[in-house]
Amino acid sequence: MVAVLGLSACSAQYRTHGYVPSEEDLQEIVPGIDTRGTVEDVIGVPSASGVANDGGFYYIESEMRHFAWQAPEEINREVLAVSFDSDGVVDNITRYGLEDGNVVPLTRRVTKTTDGELSFIRKLFGNIGGISLDQFTQQ
Repeated sequence: MVAVLGLSACSAQYRTHGYVPSEEDLQEIVPGIDTRGTVEDVIGVPSASGVANDGGFYYIESEMRHFAWQAPEEINREVLAVSFDSDGVVDNITRYGLEDGNVVPLTRRVTKTTDGELSFIRKLFGNIGGISLDQFTQQ
């Protein structure tokens, strides 16, 4: 019994994350006719969408392999991209797989100020002694 439990703990587990519509559902979408609203009605709300108002819809599905103590490994990924023209009408539908992907490094941009480490309150109180009433009354 212990051997069976030990062997089952070492077997790989597979989990699917996300959603990509089936090919049958995609057949209902007609480029040049359907709009953003009809795409959402037919195949659902996208996993992600473009930054601008006329950006595309992206449906993303990943299959992950979990094995014992090792970190999860992505073994399959599918991205369905629905692009729209400037009027919000479907322009193209494209599928991408894991083999099409590129590693995109994400950087964190922080705007640095030249003020050093002074806080707003400290700057406010620092200016109180530097202003005199004579500066406002002189003509």
